[in-house]
Amino acid sequence: MYNSAPDQYPQEKYAADNPSPGIIGNPNIAQPYHAAYIQRPPTVPSAAGRWSSGLCHCCDDPANCIVTCCCPCITFGQIAEIVDKGSPSCGSSGTIYGLLLAFTGLSCLYSCIYRSKLRGQLDLEESPCVDCLVHFCCETCALCQEYRELKNRGLDMGIGWEANLRRQQYGVTAAPTVAPPMTR
Repeated sequence: MYNSAPDQYPQEKYAADNPSPGIIGNPNIAQPYHAAYIQRPPTVPSAAGRWSSGLCHCCDDPANCIVTCCCPCITFGQIAEIVDKGSPSCGSSGTIYGLLLAFTGLSCLYSCIYRSKLRGQLDLEESPCVDCLVHFCCETCALCQEYRELKNRGLDMGIGWEANLRRQQYGVTAAPTVAPPMTR
C-alpha cells in the first residue's frame, strides 16, 4: 500500500509512527524504522512562487528589451521605484545604477539586491540560480524578467509608484483606452 521510497513516505504514516519528532536521531532511543524513512516528504513549490515568464523570454516585450539593452538604468530605475514603494524615485535609482555601471562596471551587485527584494515581496522562487549570479551573468535578461513580472501583475511601469497606487485605490485595473478620432 505504501511506497517504500523515502521521498514518497506518506505524511499520515509519519505522524502515526513518530508522535514526537524531537526524538528522531537520538541514539539512546530505539527507532522503529530506518532514519531515511522517518522524514517529511519534500514540499512541492506552488504555482504562486513561479515567475510569470522565463529569464530568456525577452522577446515577450521587445520594446522593453531594446530599452534595457541600450540603457539598463531606465529599466532598473522603474523596477527600483516600484520595489521600494516610491522612495527613492526612478530617476535617483537609475542614476546610482548608471554611475555604478560607468565607474565600476559592477552595477549587478546593486541590482541583485532589488531582485531579492522583489522575490521577497512577491514570494517568488530563486531561479534559475542565486540572484547575484543571475544578475552577474545575464544582467539585461534579469532586468527584463523583473520588469515583465511587475507588468504581468498589473503595474504600469511607465507611470511610477504613486500613480499605480492611485489606480489601485480607485479600482482601475487597466489603462484607459482612447477611441480613435472620427473620419469622414
